[in-house]
Amino acid sequence: MPDPLKYNKKFDELNEEEKTLLEINKKSIADFVEQSSSISDVNYATRNAHAKTYSVLKGKFVINPDIPGEVKQFFDREKFDIVIRFSNAHLKIKNSKKDIPAYGFSVKINDENGSLIANYPLVNFPLFPVNSVSTFLKLFTSVNNFFMKKWSQLFPLITQIFKAAPSVFTLSFLKNIVKLLSKKNDFILSFDYYSVGAYRLGENMIKIKLSPKCVDKHFGKKIKTREAIENYFKSNDFSADILIQFCYDVKDQPINKLNVEWKNSPFIKIGEVKIEKGSLPEPRNCENELLSFNPFESKSIFQPVGKIQKLRDEAYKVSFQTRKKINKLLHG
Repeated sequence: MPDPLKYNKKFDELNEEEKTLLEINKKSIADFVEQSSSISDVNYATRNAHAKTYSVLKGKFVINPDIPGEVKQFFDREKFDIVIRFSNAHLKIKNSKKDIPAYGFSVKINDENGSLIANYPLVNFPLFPVNSVSTFLKLFTSVNNFFMKKWSQLFPLITQIFKAAPSVFTLSFLKNIVKLLSKKNDFILSFDYYSVGAYRLGENMIKIKLSPKCVDKHFGKKIKTREAIENYFKSNDFSADILIQFCYDVKDQPINKLNVEWKNSPFIKIGEVKIEKGSLPEPRNCENELLSFNPFESKSIFQPVGKIQKLRDEAYKVSFQTRKKINKLLHG
């Protein structure tokens, strides 16, 4: 294989129109979070994406002793402590028995002193439907406004959905939609999880995949997802391979084109996520909402790459700061 392509900050740069739309979007995020307790009918402020927390628990990231030297230099210990948040992507928390199968598996990696090394918010769908930053910001703002103002914002939302629709019709995206629909009733811990966008690994750029081992996809099929997770960890250990792909050429591994899969870049196993049975803590909703999995809080050598990824930095900050302020007032 050729040498990996090096990170360049130009991959992240927004133009003036995009910066203006981002400020509008940040205002809609803050407004949404301020109203989120009413939107979801809960007694705390929620995130404005992946609002429902199924559970938060602790585990280990065990490093593969056979990883290449250029990777091993970043993970120079046998294992690291991690915090994991299982979530649902919906903006609104619902109490239905079955949620849409859009799940999150966020991982916080800490050093031996408990200090943050990296945050990786992973999801069970490998692609992102929109490549245009402007289109995405307008769509996301319309979605926030719809949840706050309901029917008065329906037409603007429909308009933005139609503008975003063409980027969904790629072979990769359609193939993965069919795959997801075929697994829609599967247990949350049986899915593969992905970084979607790229991340730095030093001066190189990678994508990440988490692939569970030996999890029964039919587990807990007749009960709510939160209850199924709790039941699973009462009697089962959990293990998943952590794999990465390097970016060698933006034609085959595009950084700012997120609706296609990377090709001609083999997966390399760098370690495993392990969670022991009995690890599940008592659920404490408000405290969980004060946790942040912002990947831009990671050390610089592990931070996200790309324009869509760059938007997440400001979105996470606004969401977290607003949640923190409201939740401390509510439960201080």
